[in-house]
Amino acid sequence: MMIRAYQETYLSKAQSVLGEAFDYAVNTCGIAGTDFVKLFTASSVSKKMENGEPAYLAGKSGIELVVEIIVETKNQRLQIDPQVNYNRSKEYWIGWAVAYYQWYSSRKYHDIFIANSFEELQKMYYTLHEADISKFADIVESRMKDYFPETNLKRIRTAYGCTQAELAKRSGVSLRSIQMYEQRNKNINKASVDTLYRLAKVLGCTMEDLIELSQQ
Repeated sequence: MMIRAYQETYLSKAQSVLGEAFDYAVNTCGIAGTDFVKLFTASSVSKKMENGEPAYLAGKSGIELVVEIIVETKNQRLQIDPQVNYNRSKEYWIGWAVAYYQWYSSRKYHDIFIANSFEELQKMYYTLHEADISKFADIVESRMKDYFPETNLKRIRTAYGCTQAELAKRSGVSLRSIQMYEQRNKNINKASVDTLYRLAKVLGCTMEDLIELSQQ
C-alpha cells in the first residue's frame, strides 16, 4: 500500500489550486507554459506541496502561489490584477491532473515534468480531459517508468520476491523510505551505512549493489 504525503481529503483542493495557478500564470500573466513549469519546479512551493503542507494545499489560492513563485524565483512582483477564470482551460486541466498524479505516485513534480513535457501534457488534454483521471495517471506512470529505469533496490527486491512492506518489516527501514528510494525521491547513495546494511542483509546482496551510479 502506497504511503502518500497527505490525506486524500486535501486532494481536490490541491488539484484546483494548482490548476488555477497554471491557468493564471499562462492565460492571465502571459508566462509560457514551459517557462512556468521551470519556475514552479525550481521553487519551494512545489516542494511544500509535495510534502503535503496544508497552507499550500488548501490555505492559498492558485493566484497567490503564482505570485509567491515569481517573487522567489525571479525576485519580481507581478503587476497584473488577479483574475479568476472559471472556465476549465487546458492549462487548468494540466495543473489539476498533474496534482492528482503527484499525490497518487508521491513522485517529485520536477521528475514528473521531465518525463512529461508541458507540450505533451497539452496534447493529452484533447483525449483525456473528459476521461477518468485514472487513465491520465496510468499513461503518466508508464512514461515515468520509461524515463526513469528501475533503481537497483527495486530490481534486487523484485528478483528476491520481496514486497516493499516485507522488506520494511524485516529490515527495520520504514516503508516510506523504501518507496522513496525506489522512486528516486530520496537518494539511496546518501543513506546511512546502517540503512544500507539492513536492506542488503535482507536481500542477500552487498551494500554496493544498492548504490546508484547515476546519482553519484
